Amino acid sequence: MSIVKQKAPAKKINAKKFAMWIAIGSIIMMFGGFTSAYIVRRSQGNWFKFDLPFVFYISTVAILLSSLTLWLAVRCFKKRSMAMHKRLVLVTVILGIAFAVLQYIGFKDLFAHISWSNNVALQYIIVIVGMHALHVIGGVIALLIMFAHTFNNRLKIYSSTGLEIISTYWHFVDILWIYLLLFFLITL
Repeated sequence: MSIVKQKAPAKKINAKKFAMWIAIGSIIMMFGGFTSAYIVRRSQGNWFKFDLPFVFYISTVAILLSSLTLWLAVRCFKKRSMAMHKRLVLVTVILGIAFAVLQYIGFKDLFAHISWSNNVALQYIIVIVGMHALHVIGGVIALLIMFAHTFNNRLKIYSSTGLEIISTYWHFVDILWIYLLLFFLITL
């Protein structure tokens, strides 16, 4: 009589989560390319330096707090503490929108203090900021969709997958901003 060991079923990764991680990997490579090009071109001269507006530090606090509240919201959802989940989602959305507004104010101020004539640095910054803005807008839209689903009383969602995907993306936007802030502090 032989004993046959059964294999444990393989853990399958959710296809949507996998797609999010592939997208995040692509975005990391894109920003790595943009910032590398900036550094290479800066070393060739004809480069203007400028200071970052203080509002960027305030926006950093806003996005860090929004990541914290979103992480707590996911935990509350999984524990089925729905009243606290709803409050945390509301706070996350408010902080996410505040981050986007503060970013707009900061970059508007930055561009107002940059000489537009003969400034090669500006061309690179426009590309980096433009792509960053698209990702922030996408993140805020995702937060608003999450908010709508959370407060829609007719919609009953028991799976945390969508919430986890939005959370992953928003945390990524957080990390991306920290990277860009450090990049700008070091190179501008």
